[in-house]
Amino acid sequence: MGLASKAEYVLSQSCYHCGLPVEDKGTFTVEIADIDREFCCYGCLTVCQTIYATGLQSFYHKTPKGAVLAPPPEVPAELSAYDLDEVQADYVDSLMPQRTIHLLVEGIHCAACVWLIEHALAKQPGVLNAEVNLTAKRLKLRWDNHKTSLSKILHALAQIGYAAVPFDPETAEGALARRHRGLLYRMAFAGFAMMNLMWISIALYSGADQGAFRNWFHWIGFLIATPTLFYSGYPFIRNGLIGLRRRYLTMDLPIAIGASATYFYSTYVTMTDSVTGEVYFDTVVNFLFVILVGRYLEAISKRQALSATRRLLELQPKLATRVEGGETRIVPIRSVQIGDLLLVKPGEKVPVDGIIEYGQSAVDESMLTGESLPVPKQENDQVVAGSINGEGAFKVRAQQVLRNTALAKIVALMDEAQASKAPIQRIADRIVPWFVLVTLTLATITFVYWLSFDFETALLAATSVLVVTCPCAFGLATPMSVAVATGVGASRGVLVKQGAALERLSQVNHFVFDKTGTLTEGKLQVTDIQSFHGLDEKELLRLAASVEQHSEHGIADAICYSAEKNGLKLSANSRFNSTPGKGVQAVVDNKRVMVGTRAWLQTQALEINAEQSQRLSELEQRGVSCVLIAVEENIEGLLGLVDTLREDAAETVQNLIKSNIAVTVLSGDRQAVVAAVTAGLGQIDRKAEVLPRDKSDVIRQLQQNGDVVAMVGDGVNDAPALIQADVGIAMASGTDVSVASADVVLSHQELNKVAEARQLAARTLRTIRQNIVLSISYNVIMVPLAMMALVSPLVAAITMPISSLLVIGNAARIGRTFKR
Repeated sequence: MGLASKAEYVLSQSCYHCGLPVEDKGTFTVEIADIDREFCCYGCLTVCQTIYATGLQSFYHKTPKGAVLAPPPEVPAELSAYDLDEVQADYVDSLMPQRTIHLLVEGIHCAACVWLIEHALAKQPGVLNAEVNLTAKRLKLRWDNHKTSLSKILHALAQIGYAAVPFDPETAEGALARRHRGLLYRMAFAGFAMMNLMWISIALYSGADQGAFRNWFHWIGFLIATPTLFYSGYPFIRNGLIGLRRRYLTMDLPIAIGASATYFYSTYVTMTDSVTGEVYFDTVVNFLFVILVGRYLEAISKRQALSATRRLLELQPKLATRVEGGETRIVPIRSVQIGDLLLVKPGEKVPVDGIIEYGQSAVDESMLTGESLPVPKQENDQVVAGSINGEGAFKVRAQQVLRNTALAKIVALMDEAQASKAPIQRIADRIVPWFVLVTLTLATITFVYWLSFDFETALLAATSVLVVTCPCAFGLATPMSVAVATGVGASRGVLVKQGAALERLSQVNHFVFDKTGTLTEGKLQVTDIQSFHGLDEKELLRLAASVEQHSEHGIADAICYSAEKNGLKLSANSRFNSTPGKGVQAVVDNKRVMVGTRAWLQTQALEINAEQSQRLSELEQRGVSCVLIAVEENIEGLLGLVDTLREDAAETVQNLIKSNIAVTVLSGDRQAVVAAVTAGLGQIDRKAEVLPRDKSDVIRQLQQNGDVVAMVGDGVNDAPALIQADVGIAMASGTDVSVASADVVLSHQELNKVAEARQLAARTLRTIRQNIVLSISYNVIMVPLAMMALVSPLVAAITMPISSLLVIGNAARIGRTFKR
């Protein structure tokens, strides 16, 4: 039986849905699309019917990648339990009507599965968004809990053949371990067969192929090679056949054809007792073993390259010691609630984000902050989950638990970035599917050419071409680099949300910094209080603080803190009104009080005399920001506030300038203040008196001039500019809005991480290009050698995984970017 007819025979006996053999033909048969279809089980039959009933039959014609379908997995019992808020609280982002959850989906095998799940769920009422990560086998689901329940969505998934449970790192790690274990078993079986078959090969090569026992040795080789091909090589054969049935050429098809063709030819020689042909059972077993070794090494290398994410996951403790009354009790971390009091003993990991209520210690926060020395902690200090307690014991009141901790958010950002695609990856995605077609074409040309000389040479040369061509390395070039880079960045305090941001960041030629809170410490202090008309300075401060007490601006915080420090009692205010970037006003003690900038008060028809103007100018020349205080239409005085540059601001800006990158500073302060505060930054562009709504316009103007712009900010008023910029970079000390609007978050509160982020992005893009060149160069060199019959199938099997390992190893070198 030829190879083609053999494939047709297998397909005719396989399940229409999953492709596995049908043991009892006719048991599960149903008419689908006017054709009687065979199924291996009732599960496959019902899933197929559901897919056709919902109009999603295109699933069977979509592109499969990687592993193939299998019978529907067992659906978790009691799906309704997942509807309970008490259960969902451990997994969803919030208990509001619109919720987001990550599900670990069993049964995802290929891109067709991704298409089917996303389109099937899109038709479900109440489902707002469904995104499947093929690599991680995870589904990010957003739904309206008032319109549908989670159990209904899980049931809909089950109907189309997928079992889903809320994602848990331990569950995911277990599934990964099972896949690795299965690969290890197949590799070990092939290795054992190879060692035994080696003795047969030695005997045949030593002269036994000319003796009376020649055919006996052939039969022994057949008995060893057969189970090896159909067990160790089963994934390659199955993937190739299913791909053919769906009219798609999978990456495993060339390997399956090469192994099968060599095996069937050797079987033909054995069964016909041919005296002219040779058997190549050893070649089949050897290159299957080598390919499996390569894939196992790839899997291990990927885990090591992505170890930063795993290390962060391991920081989260599984247990906590809860203080209940006068007793302590060890409880699972999932049962800890906000407000619980927890005991952290010496050497233990802090289980939650919270505030120390009793005790003191030194805490190692190096994995989260990069600070190598333990940080002293005492009562009322904050601690974060995953940090390690030193020698002292303390009790901490939980403020954030599980997914809402800083550690969990960092891990979530890394997961999202590693699952995303950089624009350069689209090139690889378009090219990889053509690799297999080119491979088969070249193998056919090679076979036809060498057939005129010698059949066995033609067979081995064609097999070498099939095996040596490797699209895997090209496919890994971008995702591995992005995954490693995001892990390295996280360990350095640079959290990249999307892989695309790395590519854009490497192209940035203009950085724009917000001044207050970004280039400066953001901790304004009242240093000057001047009264113009004899009003007591403390009364002036009290009135200003009484107005500002409901404002969230940094100036308001500084004024209120100064009033509190001076022991001043604030009055209630009414008719409060705020003009962003300009000032505030309210009625205090039956008086209209206004606190704001000179320009704003002038728009309110308030006059500033020459003496007052001179005092303002003198302070501004010294870098003091001034706000004026008006009471009942009279300007009564001013408050001077000072903010200092961060220690690393000058170094950061100078490093960027040395790299030929333009730098602009945006501020709402007056030009004199901005110039004084940023005097030590060198030759940069300073834009003063920029209102919050105008910051995005400045960014847009720079982009229209041809610049690729990165915006660095930390406040609510920076959010529009962060979104407008090509890359938005937020300080983690900033507001939730600015962090949510940014592409990159700096978690270590160090401004020099801006330069590191760009350095990491440039290194990542360079590595991606190197990987693409590596993968293409390998094929350009090895394929012609194989076509010239200069490379045996075994050598091809050895070199094929090496190309992938080179790509993975080169990506891992990104981790050395900041090592000296």
